[in-house]
Amino acid sequence: MKKGIIFDLDGTLWDSSEGVAASWEKALEEHFDIEKVITADMIQEVMGKSMYEIADILFSEFPLKERREMLTYCCKRENEYIRSHGGTLMPGLEETLQNLKDKGYHLFIVSNCQAGYIEVFLEYHKLEKYFDDFESFGRTGREKGRNIRTVIERNQLEQSIYVGDIQGDYYAAVEAEVPFIHARTGYGAVQEKVPYITELSQLPVLVEEILGE
Repeated sequence: MKKGIIFDLDGTLWDSSEGVAASWEKALEEHFDIEKVITADMIQEVMGKSMYEIADILFSEFPLKERREMLTYCCKRENEYIRSHGGTLMPGLEETLQNLKDKGYHLFIVSNCQAGYIEVFLEYHKLEKYFDDFESFGRTGREKGRNIRTVIERNQLEQSIYVGDIQGDYYAAVEAEVPFIHARTGYGAVQEKVPYITELSQLPVLVEEILGE
């Protein structure tokens, strides 16, 4: 039976908020002559939302057309920055991924990020070998729940589970009709009572309990 573990990215596998904040501040100043403070905390508060939602929150004082232009350029500069600097991997990430692969699970990423962001995460940290496939809002324009279903169907998964760190990840798993594991290592809380981990090394055992060996 083909079993898949589908991961959210930000707050679940890594933290790139410092780099995102720095690259966006620089992008706004150099391209739009806008001096706007953007902090890692501000980025963490909006991580997991779609790119358009993030722009509407962080650039709310600007007209819609301008927000979209700012977003496009900021995302471009962000990908360039992360390609050179990477982010902070969650403790025990690579060991956990290897453990899951050794147990026969197929691994995937579905994120609400822009196109190219997952690719630079994998490239910089040399993690491509662990993941079979990925999908993002930036590539499809679709919400996370639909993208999870796309990955499941495209890879013909018979059983799957979604791992994420915020309430929106739980809602996406419900929409996709898959079990959910809350990674309490990340940015947010989940109101519902769901299985959870407090460190990534706990994931293989919990996955086996939910999906079976």
